[in-house]
Amino acid sequence: MAGSNDDRDIHGNTRGDLRGDLRRQIREFLSTRRAKISPEQARLPVYGGDRRRVSGLRREEVALLAGISSEYYTRLERGNATGVSESVIDAIAQALQLDDAERTHLLDLLRTAGTTRPPRRRPARQRVRPTVQRVLDSMSGTPAFVLNGRLDILTANDLGLALYAPIYADPVRPPNNARFIFLDPHATEFFRDWDKVANDTVALLRAEAGRDPYDRQLSDLIGELSTRSDEFRVRWAAHNVRIHTTGVKRFHHPVVGDLELAFESFPLAADPSQSLLTYTAEPGSPSQNALRLLAGWSATTDDIEQPASTDDSEQAASVETPD
Repeated sequence: MAGSNDDRDIHGNTRGDLRGDLRRQIREFLSTRRAKISPEQARLPVYGGDRRRVSGLRREEVALLAGISSEYYTRLERGNATGVSESVIDAIAQALQLDDAERTHLLDLLRTAGTTRPPRRRPARQRVRPTVQRVLDSMSGTPAFVLNGRLDILTANDLGLALYAPIYADPVRPPNNARFIFLDPHATEFFRDWDKVANDTVALLRAEAGRDPYDRQLSDLIGELSTRSDEFRVRWAAHNVRIHTTGVKRFHHPVVGDLELAFESFPLAADPSQSLLTYTAEPGSPSQNALRLLAGWSATTDDIEQPASTDDSEQAASVETPD
């Protein structure tokens, strides 16, 4: 019997298909990591010269570096995650030169693959707590937002609404960063480093998919983007993941022009999967002046609509929580 919608994973598979899909994800993730490391980078002797059929490491070379048998590593790369110890995972992560985000993603995949049954779940609204909203509203000179793991913008302060006016132009609520980046023709003008922003966005979504393959809303988003955007499809197939908590973004705003803003993302510990995102400008810079102009503009316009109330609206973002 076909699985219900409640039983579908991030790739649209039913509960019975999940184990096979996780094996495929583990295989593709590890094989793409192997392809990025040359024997020279791993400080291994190179045999075979031009007859070498792979540009990266072979499975047996990863096994050698990790101190495990090639048969064991091959079984693991094929998705047989039963009984894998953390010391083995650490050794493989070191052999493949995985960063923290990649190691965490591998652990997420192996943990889910080793689970005998998925957790029972019930839908629950994802609310932004009033105290968090007050914090945002108190940051009058700083654009600030609350996002979830799917990159839905759950709420923002007034300056945040003004900065993200092109994203809020989409009538779909809650607005979503990834949907704007890949499906809105204005995104390449709004984000001056669009290619980097696109890569980072897909890496964040890939990491979130590893954490919770049963998030139906994320599954729907990935399906929509994969169907409608070649740029997204290519990046999704690369299996890149990233921790993206600080950096600089360059914008071209339709009202105030160019801005270069430093961002910080802070996880909200009491609200799993939610994070507080802020942007600041260098004191005395043209970007700080542009933010002041933007604040004045936001005080005189009613064109930007805040996402529907996370407490009352049926359109509020929802999550799946363990029963």
